[in-house]
Amino acid sequence: MTLATDTSSGLPVNWGLARRTAARLVPAGPPVTAAVATELVERLRADAAVAEGHVRAVTGLGEGLPLLPADVVDRPAWAAAAIDGMAELTAGAQLPSTAKAARAVTSTTAALQIGGVLAFVGARVLGQYDPFGGPDREGRLLLVAPNIYAAQQALDVPSEDFGLWVCLHEATHRLQFTAVPWLREHFAAEVSHFLSISTRDGGAMLERLPEAVKALKESRGDSLALVELLQGPEQKAALDRLLALTTLLEGHADHVMDAAGPEVVPSVATIRTRFTARRRGGGLIDRVLRALLGVEAKVKQYAVGSAFTKRVVDEVGMAGFNAVWQSPDTLPTRAELAAPETWLARVP
Repeated sequence: MTLATDTSSGLPVNWGLARRTAARLVPAGPPVTAAVATELVERLRADAAVAEGHVRAVTGLGEGLPLLPADVVDRPAWAAAAIDGMAELTAGAQLPSTAKAARAVTSTTAALQIGGVLAFVGARVLGQYDPFGGPDREGRLLLVAPNIYAAQQALDVPSEDFGLWVCLHEATHRLQFTAVPWLREHFAAEVSHFLSISTRDGGAMLERLPEAVKALKESRGDSLALVELLQGPEQKAALDRLLALTTLLEGHADHVMDAAGPEVVPSVATIRTRFTARRRGGGLIDRVLRALLGVEAKVKQYAVGSAFTKRVVDEVGMAGFNAVWQSPDTLPTRAELAAPETWLARVP
């Protein structure tokens, strides 16, 4: 199977092996009748376009763009799509020559790790907008039907409401990338830059490890804190920009999915309360894995980004908030996300 390093990528990953590993390890979805599965798939496809219409009404973005359906998939198909997206996204990152000598060994290890991670995540993720997916690499919105069904059953909320609520979040992500013309390339460039720095500075990261582990004891075991403690100054700056951007995107989507209101999703308040509790829950092993994979850090991103969005919208309205999309220079920094008034003072 072709390695990513045999094409344009500088990262040694046997993507074919990663895909096979994820497909083998991801658990089967919940048992449902053919009638239930068919109804859910058809409804989710329709809900994606309906949801984006509501998102446009809330955000004021996307006028004139076509309303598109989503691809409703099972768990293995989502994992395969995620791997394709990762291969595309990391294609611009380049390894130093010393690292390239180890490609044959690391490609297999990396593939097995990625496949295992995506098998775990693939049993939980509800949906995803991949700005680099699809036949033409122009973006693809995926809804994972078995996971949406399982979550809806676990939360004991109306199926019609929950499906549309999930679609509101993912449709917001799609609109962010389709209505903001520079965002896709900017995001890819930031990821490529961060990965290139990280692979180049691998030795220095190992040198910082003892000090980082010692400092981690004071940070209550925060997995993101460990990552940041291992970073050099250039890596830290690149990571800060990436985290700020993803926090904004996730928080904005969370705000919009709730701002659509009970007239769109009648049980939105109940869904939000129960879903937030579910994000924080899980058994001990599940919580440990989520921490190791950075899922806990992402949950915090939702809260910080949503609070920033709400504060700015309350202060200057959604039209004023949309100044974040003017250019990379108007994106909030990590510090500004935690203190929205500083962004409001900086961006007219």
